[in-house]
Amino acid sequence: MVFRVEAIGFFCGCHAVKRIIFCRMPNWKTSVGRVRICGKIEGVSFIVLMGVAMPLKYLAGMPTAVKWPGWIHGILFVVYCLAILMALVNGRLSFGKSVLAFVASLLPFGPFLIDRTLAKDEAEEISDGAIS
Repeated sequence: MVFRVEAIGFFCGCHAVKRIIFCRMPNWKTSVGRVRICGKIEGVSFIVLMGVAMPLKYLAGMPTAVKWPGWIHGILFVVYCLAILMALVNGRLSFGKSVLAFVASLLPFGPFLIDRTLAKDEAEEISDGAIS
């Protein structure tokens, strides 16, 4: 149950709206939840690499600024790809959504954009009772 507040002039009306919220925190116990968690962490590392380390390298003349963020992002990218592969092998993600998750990892903010789609799949996995 979600409450929505509507303000009209000086009056405020509050009524309940029945809907499922999919953008909750990912569940580490589900395959798709692990993909979502790894995607968020990998997405943050990509933004740090592109938004902080790369400008320091090219604008401030600090070539060593990308060494550690680059290594960390590379490891997190591999972990994210393995999480996608495991969800695909376990039958929790379709081939199309697995490809979409992989392509999204190549784009800045991509894992955050597909998180809602993956949250729906995670909700289905939880409702099936098949938590791996």
